[in-house]
Amino acid sequence: MSENVWGYGETSGHLAGADLTGYKVEATDGSIGKVDKHSDEVGSAYIVVDTGPWIFGKEVLLPAGTVSRIDADDQKIYVGRTKEQIKNAPEFDKDRHLGDADYHRQVGGYYDGPHRL
Repeated sequence: MSENVWGYGETSGHLAGADLTGYKVEATDGSIGKVDKHSDEVGSAYIVVDTGPWIFGKEVLLPAGTVSRIDADDQKIYVGRTKEQIKNAPEFDKDRHLGDADYHRQVGGYYDGPHRL
């Protein structure tokens, strides 16, 4: 697994410390929801997206490396994955996403593996 899946890409436009909560999140083929929470922690940066009715009100964890671009003016985050890829990702586990290395390997491996674009 590539280490950069848990870090924002240099061209994403992410500014450390920026509050992304409430930003709309766009997959390559449409909207998937809004940012519920996020982290800038080095080596473990992510966004948690509240999908609303799209995936029956679930939340999804997206490693920061999936973010292709952040548009602060429009408050939108664009991710380089399809809705289907995100829907098929490992289920978000709010109790394990902080500090569980195995869970991070599982999620990171999915997004950095054969499912990536």
